[in-house]
Amino acid sequence: MVKIDCHAHILPESWPSLKDKYGYGGWVTLDHYAPGRARMMKDDGTFFRDIDATCWDPASILGVMDHHAVDAMVLCTVPVLFSYWAKPADTLDWCRFLNDHLADVVENHPRRFIGLGTVPMQDVDLAIKEMKRCVRDLGLPGIEIGTNVNGKNLDDKVFFPFWEAAEEIGAAIFVHPWEMLGSDRMTRYFQQWLVGMPAETTLAVTSMIFGGVFDAFPRLRVMFSHAAGAFPFTLGRISHGYAARPDLCNVNRISDPSSYIGRFWVDSITHNADALRFLLALMGPTRIAYGTDFPFPLGDLEHGRFIEQMEDLSDTVKEQLMSGTVLDFLNLKREDYTKVASHNLAYDDDVFE
Repeated sequence: MVKIDCHAHILPESWPSLKDKYGYGGWVTLDHYAPGRARMMKDDGTFFRDIDATCWDPASILGVMDHHAVDAMVLCTVPVLFSYWAKPADTLDWCRFLNDHLADVVENHPRRFIGLGTVPMQDVDLAIKEMKRCVRDLGLPGIEIGTNVNGKNLDDKVFFPFWEAAEEIGAAIFVHPWEMLGSDRMTRYFQQWLVGMPAETTLAVTSMIFGGVFDAFPRLRVMFSHAAGAFPFTLGRISHGYAARPDLCNVNRISDPSSYIGRFWVDSITHNADALRFLLALMGPTRIAYGTDFPFPLGDLEHGRFIEQMEDLSDTVKEQLMSGTVLDFLNLKREDYTKVASHNLAYDDDVFE
């Protein structure tokens, strides 16, 4: 069974001082304080996250992949590097650096890695320009974007030309939460990630539905990370609200929100077999792709083990989850990603700690 992780992250091992390059602060730097270890820091000295070589070194990533029999990974940047807050021309330059790096990684390992670029969403014209470069020049099947852009939800009319361009060139769009709503109330207990991320992703889904994005662009291909957050599990309430208060919900003459199931994709990161069963009953296996959020600790770092151990799922369903859905989403050929990883399924994760 071919196993392709639809949701993993990578960043360059190093980059020049962006504060020096662009003339103002707010950028992320890397402090390589020990072999194979680095701190992600804001250039004012604020600590963000501790990472290891599996966040930047393809050889280290491939070692983990082989250990868990992962044949290929879809790599995208770490959302804190989106830099939508910066001057658009500077973010474009930064995105080009990240995308060129990603394209090089894919080129060096074409059967193991697939790349999704990043674009300066604060300037739609520049975002379209870089998205087209990613797809047409770099050969990437799509891009990753955030759930909001400087507080603008994804249904904002300013983004409609972007959706139109993505539909026109066939770019797949992977939506990842960042800058979570209500963050000022979730400063303790890791709640920005535990509660804020699912809520933020739900808001992105409902904004695109209620805002008429899927109606205006029926060929648009969008995947929401982390199993679309809380959306699948609150769809009953959302659909009921649509019927109960059409004066507030249906201002754009959309259909019942439940009818949009099948119009977008999600990854499988539920961390729970029963939650995945519910998701399968709601969306079906052709709209759910195995993903991990590798290499971050909140991700599925057993790399789909809970799916593989679900005895009630047929091999056909498992194969669809593990590779079929992501290949369909990205419009990639199955024969280009045949079984290449080892079969060491001991799950001795201490090897990689």
